[in-house]
Amino acid sequence: MMVATLIMGIAVAGLMSGIAGATRNAARLTAYDRAVQLAQSRMNALLVDESLPRDGVVSGPFDPNQSGGLDAGWAARLTAFEVPPNPVPGDLALDRIELEVWWMSGQLRRTFTLDAYRERTLKPTDLAPAAAQ
Repeated sequence: MMVATLIMGIAVAGLMSGIAGATRNAARLTAYDRAVQLAQSRMNALLVDESLPRDGVVSGPFDPNQSGGLDAGWAARLTAFEVPPNPVPGDLALDRIELEVWWMSGQLRRTFTLDAYRERTLKPTDLAPAAAQ
């Protein structure tokens, strides 16, 4: 009886340790999954935002109601990725949007980066600085 109780105690201790580890992993993955969803939502908004400034950084926090209370934020940069060799108004160019999303996991700041590309039609104002050089 004593041997069976000892074996059962060791098995229960190992099981409890496994459950604790699984719970920690689930909490970490939940925060990561929420950050991914927030990043996808922000990237979709940035892709359609025509007023996003070029070659500058735009950033902000995520609404705690949207992030489930997670302390999280984002920073985005829009840069010209590909422009025709001799651009004229009406040509197509390709812009790159780089989005970094961060969130706090305890005392650690976790981040990941998403990239997306969008086409734009060149306007005379886009070409004016290049012509002045």
